[in-house]
Amino acid sequence: MDAILVVNAGSSSLKFQIFEVIDGKPDGRVRGNLDGIGVRPRLRATSKEGVLVDREYQPSEVADLPAAVGKTREWLASLDGIDLRAIGHRVVHGGPNYDRPILIDAAVLDRLAEYQELAPLHQPNNLAPIRLVMDIDPTIPQVACFDTAFHRGRPETADCYALPRSLYQDGVRRYGFHGLSYEYIAERLAEIAPTKDKLIVAHLGSGASMCAIVGGRSVESTMGFTALDGLPMGTRPGQLDPGVVLYLFQKGMSQQAVSDLLYRESGLRGLSGISNDVRDLLASTDPGAKLAIAHFIHRCGLSAGLLAAALGGLDAFVFTAGIGENSPAIRALLAEKLNWLGAELDHAANEAGATVISTAASRIELLVIPTNEELMIARQTLAIVGREKTS
Repeated sequence: MDAILVVNAGSSSLKFQIFEVIDGKPDGRVRGNLDGIGVRPRLRATSKEGVLVDREYQPSEVADLPAAVGKTREWLASLDGIDLRAIGHRVVHGGPNYDRPILIDAAVLDRLAEYQELAPLHQPNNLAPIRLVMDIDPTIPQVACFDTAFHRGRPETADCYALPRSLYQDGVRRYGFHGLSYEYIAERLAEIAPTKDKLIVAHLGSGASMCAIVGGRSVESTMGFTALDGLPMGTRPGQLDPGVVLYLFQKGMSQQAVSDLLYRESGLRGLSGISNDVRDLLASTDPGAKLAIAHFIHRCGLSAGLLAAALGGLDAFVFTAGIGENSPAIRALLAEKLNWLGAELDHAANEAGATVISTAASRIELLVIPTNEELMIARQTLAIVGREKTS
């Protein structure tokens, strides 16, 4: 089987998919995940035929991401009949230099490592499997596919901060993230609702953002220079007065302590004092849990207004990612915040997880569309590898 391997590495999990290349297009065959790294490691993979592996490890066996890559590689090597054409990787931050997928070499890898401080929860983990594959077999083509690329090409008025322009030239600008997800949703919307042109897509998960899309392209988003901005997230605060950071430094906190606070100890976890998991918070009667959910919905509603203004109107609002796809309660709460835009929720359709969850009388369409970042990575990787072969 001529195949593309897609790797999406996070802080505590390693997701992967194998796509068979059929008539020049990727077709998903195997989907897997090694999660619970360092705590309760579990490797699970499925195909259309069923479960291929479901194996648990001792924490010491898979203590970190390189170990997870090693275990996953061992299992993948046991599969017969796979001719691996290339590996595609999700890389969160492309910085100012990369606005499209690129074949990775040592120079590219070094440049991407420069952006690790801008995405410390993601970038180091994105790059670790790339380095390991380079060490094991440098002949395998590897392609970096960027979460920032979808948002590139916006006018400078949307991308800049009100800072000295020299900083913009140095790369201090509003990049936006979750671009692989938004690109997939934009393509699906063109198939599902081709008459809907002005869109807001809410990528709601442990990491969360929203994006305004016109004609399949990003025109505005809630995230900026780093993945800290915008909506409250599982452990990140979202939009924050920069004076708060200055205050924390003035109070004697170190740079590392502030970084840990903003990336790992804030958001729903920090506000609730309980959990960063929306399911836990919705099930809890604790006042902190209720506050965290209410704050999340409040900020999502405000951001929807901002993005609707950027669009000059709104045709459809799309829920996607882990929370957006799987939490009818969150969808219902946020839909209430969209009433002023003419949104009217069909509660039965919402509970059933239908694609269209708005009523016939709703002035804007509410949709639930599962995202597929891995498919976008496979397509982009295949395009790059094919281009390299013909050049």
